[in-house]
Amino acid sequence: MASVDECRQALRELAARLDRHADVQDRIDLDRTLACRVTDLDTAFHGRLAGGRLVDLTDGDDPKAKIVLSAASDDLVALVHGQLDVTKAVASRRVSIKANPFDLMKLRKLL
Repeated sequence: MASVDECRQALRELAARLDRHADVQDRIDLDRTLACRVTDLDTAFHGRLAGGRLVDLTDGDDPKAKIVLSAASDDLVALVHGQLDVTKAVASRRVSIKANPFDLMKLRKLL
């Protein structure tokens, strides 16, 4: 089981990676609040996706988030580090992503 600090660090690494690629890729028109719930640690993080970037990342849940990702700590870390394919993880229910269908299509470009 990964720790809360390891999950926080993985999300910071994801934010940095998205930031590096935001100007390179086609600008993604997506401005949504995001919550990441770590199910086995009973903790959460939240932030905002804006223009292909993950910004304002902080501890705590956002019950009104437009996009919600739920995963166990090890799965979250593996997903961010590219060791777990997001499509397979969602299909096997290791990861859950709640968002409207149009946002899901845009998210695929980021992940």
